[in-house]
Amino acid sequence: MLTIEPLPSRTFGGLIRVKDARPFVAAMEAAPATLPAALDARHGLLVLTGMNAINDDPDLLVRLSRPFGKEVENYRGTTSLQNMVHPAVPQIFIVSNLPPVNFAPPPRPEPPFLPDGGLPVQFPHRRGWHTDQSFRRPPPDISLFYAATPAPRDQGQTLYADGVAAYDSLPADLKARVKGLQALHVAPYHGYGEDEVRAGATPKPLGPRDGPQPQPIVRVHPVTGRKALYLCEQEQLDWIHGPIVGLEPGVDGEGGRLVYALMRHYTQPAFVYVHEWTVGDMVIYDNRSTIHTATWFDAERHGRVMWRTTVWGNPGAAYAGEARSWEAAAR
Repeated sequence: MLTIEPLPSRTFGGLIRVKDARPFVAAMEAAPATLPAALDARHGLLVLTGMNAINDDPDLLVRLSRPFGKEVENYRGTTSLQNMVHPAVPQIFIVSNLPPVNFAPPPRPEPPFLPDGGLPVQFPHRRGWHTDQSFRRPPPDISLFYAATPAPRDQGQTLYADGVAAYDSLPADLKARVKGLQALHVAPYHGYGEDEVRAGATPKPLGPRDGPQPQPIVRVHPVTGRKALYLCEQEQLDWIHGPIVGLEPGVDGEGGRLVYALMRHYTQPAFVYVHEWTVGDMVIYDNRSTIHTATWFDAERHGRVMWRTTVWGNPGAAYAGEARSWEAAAR
């Protein structure tokens, strides 16, 4: 039995306080349906504390990932940037500003705080909202994100938004409008993102792993049957040919205006959980029903090291029988 506390004032998520990661992982392996069921019951977000033993035994992270799906991605077997892959455990993707990864944090929003001193979360004041690897078909199911060396408190937070509550609360006219629509997702930093297009960047050629890939704006969860908004913005949509299939393209077109309306709704503070990281924290999130974004930290003064695993295997009926779009790039 798990003791799961609700996250404060949020529509989703649960908190699990772990005393010792090693016996906890063993217990979850012995009852592999436990954590996935808890994740489903809480709209796709679980926060675990006290998982510090993963720093010394990173395979614990992989072991805890396996109950969530058929396959934990081996990043050495795809065309992921190899400087971002853990040197000893290829199922772990590293997000860090330190060498050899050298992944810079996002800029601070302008202004950096709300008038009341709070952290801005709502699009477009807050940018970078996405779901992992949405430029692949099928996209991944679950991610586990672990704080090996977090940024100082009040910096480097991760924000998560509840796609189920966002969809349920859509006005009737907007809910009818998005039915059956697809967004065009693309790998970031190839010249197709909104900011790049507005700046006049020259698009780079896209490989098979990069998209663009059409994805439904409303996804039906294959386990719970709940509908959720499935959408990104800024860098992970194709703002040249999209961002919405069949609507006027371009950054100021009808499709772009719809993305802005949906993202403003999706990222209302009522639907957003702000995680302040402490070493040993882990967040498990369902990419099929949540989005997330990173926040700024002072990378000139602090090093941050985060580890992520990605789990595949149950994207839903819309993807039945599809070959993986990125496997051609790995061969």
